[in-house]
Amino acid sequence: MPETGYPWPIDEARLDNGLRVVVSEDHSTPVVAVNLWYDVGARHEPDGQSGFAHLFEHLMFEGSVNVAKTEHFRLLQGAGGSLNATTNSDRTNYFETVPAEHLALALWLEADRMGGLVPALTTEKLDNQREVVKNERRQRYENVPYGDAWLRLLPLLYPAGHPYHHPTIGSMADLNAADLATFQAFHETYYAPNNAVLTVAGDTTPAEVFELAQRYFGGLDPRPDIPAAPDGLLVPAAGEPVGETVVADVPAPKVFLAHRIAPFGTPEYDAATVLATVLGSGRGSRLYQRIADGRRLAQPDSVEAYGVDLRWAPAPLIAEATARPGVTGEELAAGLAEVLDGVVTEPPSPAELDRARALLSTAWWRQLATLAGRADLLGRYTTQFGEPGRAADRLPAWLAVDAEQVAAVAAELLRPADRVTLTYLPEENA
Repeated sequence: MPETGYPWPIDEARLDNGLRVVVSEDHSTPVVAVNLWYDVGARHEPDGQSGFAHLFEHLMFEGSVNVAKTEHFRLLQGAGGSLNATTNSDRTNYFETVPAEHLALALWLEADRMGGLVPALTTEKLDNQREVVKNERRQRYENVPYGDAWLRLLPLLYPAGHPYHHPTIGSMADLNAADLATFQAFHETYYAPNNAVLTVAGDTTPAEVFELAQRYFGGLDPRPDIPAAPDGLLVPAAGEPVGETVVADVPAPKVFLAHRIAPFGTPEYDAATVLATVLGSGRGSRLYQRIADGRRLAQPDSVEAYGVDLRWAPAPLIAEATARPGVTGEELAAGLAEVLDGVVTEPPSPAELDRARALLSTAWWRQLATLAGRADLLGRYTTQFGEPGRAADRLPAWLAVDAEQVAAVAAELLRPADRVTLTYLPEENA
C-alpha cells in the first residue's frame, strides 16, 4: 500500500472566471469520470427556502438554453454514459462517466446548464419537479418505518437558526410557497463558475481538459457577491440529555443515540471515525458483540454506528439498533448507552483497532479504485479544503489513531449530558 492515501497524479488550473479545474490522468481504461461540485447545500439556504438546493438537483436535468427537456439524459446515455447528482447539507454535485471520446459532450452539457438554466426555467418545469421532490419526501421519509429519523435528529442536535438545523429535503411549506423568480434568483446566486470545482479523472490529459474547460466554461460570468453560509462551528453544549419518543406504525422499538463530535477533516473527527468503526461496523463490532449477539437486545442486522461527514460544524456520530421481540425501547437505549459509555474505561483493544483500520482502508481504496469515486473525492477536497492533494491525508490520519485518542474523544464528546436519544415505539405497545 502506498504511504500516502492518494497515489494518482493531480493537476490543477483556475480559469479567469474562478472555476477550479482538477485532473487525475489515468489511461488504464478508455473512460472518463466528470464531477462538478457546487459549494451550495442545505446550510446555505435562507429562511423560507429550505429544500432549494435539492430541488435544483432535479431542475438541472430539466433542460437549458441549448438542451431540451430530457435531452441531457438522452445525449449522455446514448453515448454510453451514466449520470446522476446528489445534494447534502454542504454541497451539490453532478457527475457522469462516459467513454473518453465523449468528454467534450459531458463538459459542454455541464457548462450549458451552469450558464443557461435560468432562461429556460419555466413555471411548468418548476411545478413538475416540485411535485417530484414532495413525493420523494413522502416515499423516503414520511411513509416508511423510521424514515423520518434524520428529520427529527437534526433539530435535536442543532438549535433553530443553525445551518444544519433543517434537512436537505426541505419542508413542504417552503417548497410550496416559493415562486419562479425566487428559484431563479437562488440559481443565479450560487451556480456560478467561481462557486464550483470541475474534476475529471480517467483517460485524458490535463492539457485536453483545461482546453475544453476554457472553451465551454470560460465565457461564463462569475458571481462577485456569493453570500457566505451562516457560521455553524459554535454550537452551544446541551448541558443535559435531549430526547424524543415517537409512537408510530413501526414493527419494533428502535433507538438512535447521537452526539455532535467535530467537523469532518479534523483530528477529532478522524478519531471519532475509528471509534464509530469499532463500535458499529459489522458483526465483529463492539455493539454487535454485546447487544445483538451477547445480551440479545437488538436484531442482528440493525446494529450500526457511523459518523455523518459534515464539514462546517460539529458533525454527528450516531449509534442505532432495533429491538428484538420482547425488548423494550428503554432496555435497548440503556444497552446502547452502556456500550458507548464503556469506551472511556475500556478503550479499543489492539484487535479492535486492527479490524477498524482494515475496514477503513478497504473502504478508502474501494472508492479510489473507481474513476467516479476518485473524481468525487478530489472535488470534495478541493471544494471543502482548498486543495485536492489534501485527500492524501485522510487514510494516514485514520491509521495513526490509537486507543488513547479514541478513549479521549469518547470521554470529551460522548458525554451522557450531551446525548440525543430518539426512540420509536410501535403503536400497539407504546
